[in-house]
Amino acid sequence: MRVLSGIQPSGRLHIGNYFGMMRSMIGWQERSELFCFIVNLHALTTVTDGRTLAANTLEAAADFLALGLDPGKAIFWVQGDVPEHCELTWILHNHTSMGLLERSHSFKDKAARRETPHHGLFSYPVLMAADILLYQADLVPVGKDQKQHLEMTRDIAGAFNHAYGGPVFTLPEAAIDPGLATVPGIDGQKMSKSYGNAIDIFITKAELRKRVMGIVTDARAVEDVKDPDSCNLFAIARLFLDEEGERGLRERYLRPGLKYGEVKKELVERVWDFFAPYRERREALLGRPDDIRDILAAGARKARAVASVTMEIVRDKTGLRY
Repeated sequence: MRVLSGIQPSGRLHIGNYFGMMRSMIGWQERSELFCFIVNLHALTTVTDGRTLAANTLEAAADFLALGLDPGKAIFWVQGDVPEHCELTWILHNHTSMGLLERSHSFKDKAARRETPHHGLFSYPVLMAADILLYQADLVPVGKDQKQHLEMTRDIAGAFNHAYGGPVFTLPEAAIDPGLATVPGIDGQKMSKSYGNAIDIFITKAELRKRVMGIVTDARAVEDVKDPDSCNLFAIARLFLDEEGERGLRERYLRPGLKYGEVKKELVERVWDFFAPYRERREALLGRPDDIRDILAAGARKARAVASVTMEIVRDKTGLRY
């Protein structure tokens, strides 16, 4: 079974990325043919500084490798290193209706946050469809909030298949893992780089402390019973607890006397300790940037070998090969 997923290098990776996608995706390398890539072309929709994007791309690769991605078990590359992504995107544009793109929840949300939303944001789902269909992926792990993107990919693939009279593209399924966490940010919204509410994975302890201590909580007094199910501090803290630890924290919430400040101080230590071994591996990797580039180049060659097979079929079907 072929599984595909990617992540944008639009900023430092945060714990929402890790618990929401990265941990689960890395797990797929043990039980599937995993295609994992850094989607730097998608990042162009928000990152307009070239040096920043280049640095973020290298750091995102180091993050994945440090967190356990094994390039010997998965194909790992950078999207922009495989030009077939852009070629297929243009072809798929011609089989994507305006109405389909106008219904995109993601575009509506992002457009509402920008003064002048551009075409890159509007056509984002077409590039995403090309990413998936290029490798004939069977499964794409996503959270519930991204299910529409997979449905749009299936619609685009179906339109192309119908136009050219055959099953050129595999219709991918969304692997909606109930274990994938939608992690709240420090303000209670979904944790996101673009919202400025994230707790980054690889930051100094002082930065970590500042972010955690800024987690918004309600105004209940110390002597009041707290509600763990409506508390974003609890929602974040539970990610770093085993079943017994989560149960113990819940019981503390339901008894008078709990201080949110104490829970935050405990969370700082848990987060710091949790990522300690990964932090050491990342620092070692970033000390050898050419090794990271070599890994990505090798991954791009493997990815392009697969992509070229799909594109030969597409070029033949569309008449681009004459």
